[in-house]
Amino acid sequence: MNTEKLTAKTKDVGGIPVARLLPQGSRRTIGAWCFLDHAGPAEFAADSDGLQVGAHPHTNLQTFTWMLAGEVWHQDSLGFRQLIRPKQVNLMTAGTGSARGIAHTEQTPDGIKELHAVQLWIALPMNQEIEPGFQHYPELPEWQENGVRHVLTTGSFGGHTAPTAQHSPLVGVDMQFDQSARISIPAQAGWEYGVLVIAGSISVGGQTFAADELAFIETGGAEPFTLEGEAGSHIMLLGGEPLPHPTVIWWNFVADSREALQQAVADWNGGSSRFGAEIDLDGTKLKRLSAPEVPQGLR
Repeated sequence: MNTEKLTAKTKDVGGIPVARLLPQGSRRTIGAWCFLDHAGPAEFAADSDGLQVGAHPHTNLQTFTWMLAGEVWHQDSLGFRQLIRPKQVNLMTAGTGSARGIAHTEQTPDGIKELHAVQLWIALPMNQEIEPGFQHYPELPEWQENGVRHVLTTGSFGGHTAPTAQHSPLVGVDMQFDQSARISIPAQAGWEYGVLVIAGSISVGGQTFAADELAFIETGGAEPFTLEGEAGSHIMLLGGEPLPHPTVIWWNFVADSREALQQAVADWNGGSSRFGAEIDLDGTKLKRLSAPEVPQGLR
């Protein structure tokens, strides 16, 4: 088994600490998971509007929002408007190919003064014709075993299966350790795994990982591996089968080539109907964001 430690690059985004674990230079994906931000925990000042993200686009990916504390309004160019609360998943699908995409906004509701979430992207298999869409999952499988609380956000694990739609094989499990424990993780042959430490610490493969560190794990087969967590630890286990094509990311776009990213930038900045209806921002403080040009050296 090969284990690699990835340390977050943390920035303050409007008063919210955001720790970015993926992509990094040494590791861009875990299966089809291609982006991982740990946002918060943050408490907003009395005069703060909290999270306010203007209209922005996506291509060839799904946004996967796992809410831990606070609330956020989602609104998109398909006409969906959905409030997400803790222990819920919002799954937005941009669709695949040069003719598909989606745009959305994110806002903290009035009166909400905290935010804690894990924001993930899933790269879509670009050899499939996938339409844009949005799904909200207010109820997910929960159980407790050996002093560890589990919530299954996607895929199958521990005899449970989540209702979350998938276009490639994935798993995502939130685990909170009420006591120190050892957990055997069954591995799928050919899959890659990652463990995000949200709080506390865990040990895997002879290494210890602390908060805002990510353990990348290659098992080399279907042999299970063991996680050891201390009491009070909170982690998210991720796993998946790698996609059969390159995954290239720039700004809010995923593609399989630099040329496709350039086209997405031109389409969004040019007001293409590819991204659905324009979101009505009247009466809000939000703006339509512009896409930056793709750097020359990006591959």
